[in-house]
Parts: sequence; C-alpha cells; structure tokens
Amino acid sequence: MERSKICIARPSFLGNEKKYLLDTIESGWISSIGPYIENFEKKFAGYHGVKYAIATHNGTIALHLAHAALGICEGDEVIVPDLTFIATANSVRYCHATPVLTDVSLDDWNISPAEIEKNITPTTKAIVPVHLYGNPALMEAIMQIAHDNKLAVVEDCAEALGALVNGKKAGTFGDIGCFSFFGNKVITTGEGGMCITNNDELAEQMRILRDHGMNRQKKYVYDYLGFNYRMTNMQAAIGLAQLEQLDDLLIARDNIYTSYKTAFSNQPRFRMQETHGQRNVNWIFTLRIEDITELQRDTIMQVLMEKLIDTRPMFYPIHTMPFYRDEKYCSSENPNTIAISREGISLPTYVGLSESDISYIADSLILAYKQVVK
Repeated sequence: MERSKICIARPSFLGNEKKYLLDTIESGWISSIGPYIENFEKKFAGYHGVKYAIATHNGTIALHLAHAALGICEGDEVIVPDLTFIATANSVRYCHATPVLTDVSLDDWNISPAEIEKNITPTTKAIVPVHLYGNPALMEAIMQIAHDNKLAVVEDCAEALGALVNGKKAGTFGDIGCFSFFGNKVITTGEGGMCITNNDELAEQMRILRDHGMNRQKKYVYDYLGFNYRMTNMQAAIGLAQLEQLDDLLIARDNIYTSYKTAFSNQPRFRMQETHGQRNVNWIFTLRIEDITELQRDTIMQVLMEKLIDTRPMFYPIHTMPFYRDEKYCSSENPNTIAISREGISLPTYVGLSESDISYIADSLILAYKQVVK
C-alpha cells in the first residue's frame, strides 16, 4: 500500500469545535464581542489558577501587549533567549526596546540563568524565558534573579500550554504569561493568543491597549495609543472547545513522546531535552544528533522528505538574522545556541499520529543518519 505524506503537525478537532463555531455564525456574534470570548478567557484563567486572562488575535500580539502594558520602551533592554521563534525578540523591538540575545543551556535548551546574570545592565527592565518545545525553563532560578534585580518577567508559553514546574503551571511564575493558539500548537484557534496575570493593573492596561486604547467607561474616548489586538468570538468558540479536551490532548502527546524516546533509546548520539523532572508537554518532538554539521542535518531531512516524512530544522540563532547582526543585540558567541541549532531536527508530532507512523519515522531517521554520517 502506498504511504501518504506524514505532516510535521496538524490540528485535532474531536470535540465541540463545529457546534460552537456554527453557534457564533447563527447568532451573528462573529467579531470581537460575544459570549465565547468571555467564557474562553474565564476558563483559561481558571485552568491556570490566575485572576485574569486576556485573549488576543495571535501569540506575537500577546507578547507585544505584555511588553507594552509593562511600559517597556526605547532605552530599555529585555533579556531573551537566542534560541527561540523570532517573535520573542521582535515583540521587544515593537516597543522600540532592545532584545538582548542570551545563550541557552546545553541540556534543556532553555535560557541559561547564569547567562541571564551576565547580561543584566542598568538598563535591563525584563526577562523573557521561553519554554522551548514545551519544556519548562528553570523558572525558580529565573524568578530569583528577577527579584534580586527588580526585573519584570514575561513568560513565553507559546509552545508550553499545560507544562508544569514543581506542580505549578508554566505562565504563572512571571508578571505575565503569553500563549499562542496557532494551528500547530497544543490547542488552536487557527490564529490566537492569550495573556494571563494576577496583577489587577496589568490586566486592566492590557484590556485597554488591546482595544485601541479606548477608555473603558466612555466609548470612543481614547486615553492611549492602543492597538486592535482583539480575538474574535469565532476564534474563541474553537478555543473553548479545544480547552475542554486539553487533558486528553496532553496525554496523547505524552504517548508520542514515550514512543519516540523508546525508539531512539539505543542511539547514543541522539539527544533530547533534559526535563529536570518537570512536565514537558512535547509540543513538537525535537532531538539533537550530536556533532553533525548543518549540511548533514539538512541532508538527513531531505532523505526523510523523500520518504514522505515532513520534518523541520531547529530554530536558527536569532543573532544570525540580518536585522539582528549588531553587538547591541548580541555581544557574545552563544556557542550552545549555535550547536543545538545546527544539530536539531523536529519530527512529526500531532494527536492522531499512529504507533506505526512513529516506528516508520524513527526507523527512517536512524537509517538516514547511518547513510549520511559515515
């Protein structure tokens, strides 16, 4: 039987998504006002045990909104990992502030607390730890650094909904936690995002800025230069249905992680993220093949594509992008970021991926590795 292509990711709609979405259409409440938005925000806040959740149109917007509410502005520095999706750094620059690209740890691939401390200056205002690929950063150490230096913390949880650090949910450590609901995330609204916080003033400021800076008591009076960052009722309807299934979705991702880990257990050069005993939600299963070149990595990926297996490279170091090649963004070599990025491959990860698919992917990767790395 001819095998069809195995995609890197795909959404899973197994609950009330269609029912709730049709309800928004039939009711006429399709834009940024409607009951699903309020309900989604309330349930999302409840899941995290926080006071407030503010829905946004996407995850990048969530990060920008968080920085804007914190008053990050020109002249400020914000410490971010060099190994992450570009939005983590770009959202700082949207505020005319400077992202300081910081090296990650070789074991868990997350921002290194020791490197954070090295990069703190008198103009540092915030730290943005990213829970990369769903693996929690060392939040207790990071929060201690932030406390000692009077810095704000914005958690980038785009890939980490449901991740835990000593039983506490990712996103609830910092001043604001930011999430993404893009089509390949743990839950999706197509595009979409969320900010969570326990801070009354930050929640109010984010709600104002999200809606053009409009006065909350007097319509069409604008107190701030705000943004149109609102989620639609249609997005929220899908998000609420997805949130209802979150526990089952996470279990499915756990099973995929276990299957991959077992399949690669006899490959000593295949390295996965160190979890430090914390709850990694396996957003996209990613591994390093130690000591391979970027060309070898890309060749392995091409061999897999010929076998109809979709893969993707690890995020490239942000400091290598043309508009970040400046010492004000990155003054060190960040060797761990460079090594991990060069050696990393992400494999298909989505609910519905079968055991036979995983076996085929794993066997094909091992064979491709042996063919390419003589």
